[in-house]
This record gives sequence, C-alpha cells and structure tokens, in this order.
Amino acid sequence: MQVAEHTIELAGAPVFYRSAEAELAPLLYLHGCPTSSDDWIELLERTGGIAPDLVGFGRSAKAANLDYTLAGLANFIELFLDHLEIQRVTLVAHDWGAGGGLVLAQRQPERVRRLVLVNALPLLDGFRWHGVGRIWRTPGLGEMAMGASTRSVLRRTLRRGYADPAALSRARFEAIWAQFDQGTQRAVLRLHRSSPERRLAEAGAALDTLAMPAVVIWGKRDPWFAPAFAERYGQRLQRAEVWPVDDAGHWPWLERQAVADRIEEFVRGA
Repeated sequence: MQVAEHTIELAGAPVFYRSAEAELAPLLYLHGCPTSSDDWIELLERTGGIAPDLVGFGRSAKAANLDYTLAGLANFIELFLDHLEIQRVTLVAHDWGAGGGLVLAQRQPERVRRLVLVNALPLLDGFRWHGVGRIWRTPGLGEMAMGASTRSVLRRTLRRGYADPAALSRARFEAIWAQFDQGTQRAVLRLHRSSPERRLAEAGAALDTLAMPAVVIWGKRDPWFAPAFAERYGQRLQRAEVWPVDDAGHWPWLERQAVADRIEEFVRGA
C-alpha cells in the first residue's frame, strides 16, 4: 500500500502524520521516544492505517508551551482522532506512545477495538526509571546530557536498544538524528520530568477495566523496560495474550520479521 504524508493543524500547532488506505477498521500506530512515525512505515505499507508524529517529535510541533505529559499525549491523540472524525480504532502503540494510548483507552475504552502494546512504558507498580531516564529527570544534568548528545553518542545509545545493533541501519539512524533537535530534546526531558514512578502507576490505575482483545509484545533484551512488565500488563488487562521475544530489544518489530507478522495477524483479527 502506498503511504501518504500529511500536515494538519491542531489547536494552532502543525501535526505531521502518515496514512495508507486499509481494508481494515481504522488502525492507529503510535511511536515512542525519541523517534517518529518513521517507525511504522513498513507496517503501514502492509496493513494500512494512520501514524502521527507525536507533539515534540518528528515533523510535528515542538513549541515550548505544549503539554509534554502523559495526559498531554492522551489529549493530543484524542484531538487527532476527533479531527479525522475517527471514533474507534485498533491501537498499536510503543513506548511513550503506548503510555499516552493507554491513558486514553482508560478514559474512553469504547474508542479502542483491539490493542497491541509493544515494549510499552510501564504504567505499573514496581517500575523504576532506568539510568538514562534518571539523568533526564534531573534538572541541569539532563540538559548537560542532551548538550553532549553528538551523532556518535545518540547512535551508541540507540544501538543499545537492539539485540542486534546492526539492525539499526545507517539510513534509519540518520533520519532519527535529523529530527533530534532542541525541540525534541526538550520534549524528552519534560516527559520524563513530569512522570515520576508514582504518577506512572497512578496513570495505569484503571488498566484492569480494559476488556478489548489485546496482545503484549516485548523484546526481552530491552535495556530500559524489563520483560517482567510484559507479564504484569498481561495480568492487568482482562483479555491479553503476552508474547515475549527472546532475540529482540526495544524495537522488536524492526528487528524480527516474525513480530511484524504477528502484529499484522492480530490487527486483522486472526
């Protein structure tokens, strides 16, 4: 399927998104940090759907006055769907996109038909921020770390997120680097600083009420989100299947064709 690119205006801010025509019910892909809808191009080609760049990332607005919180992400997703007049979606979400998507799903469960979580931000008791997250959460230190994020530092950090570092192609990295500007760096810092562990757990307080069919996919070699949280999500969601992936990291569908295949099967209702 051919993937088209669009820019719309939401609440006075430009928002970039990709779309591909689909035979399926509306399908929404949400990326994580610090990437963009680039993550989903191959799946969009296979399944169709829509994939926005979240505010602060990619080619969407990165203004200082935007709401870089979990609730702000959920509000953005809601506004985006309302603008496109989409009432109900199958949601495929990763990392921070999954966090915002889950907040919206708890708020408006009737809007989510089926749910795919991939190495999702843990809205769960017991989560503790990883080392990089603790740095980003620390005023002054986080800014210093961002200021020191040269091309080689960012590439080395991202490669840690793959079981096979070679899976991060040069072209893909250069696309991420090109968008990793001061606006995205500010968004990353503010998201983390607005999200202490206690607040993340509170944001997932109603997970037990979610009854849509769900699959939780987790690359077990994720250095930031431990695979134990896949099982925890599986316990909290009423109708969730948990699928750990031994030989993949934080972006398992970009490393293992079998993961992309499983996502496609699930969103098609197989």
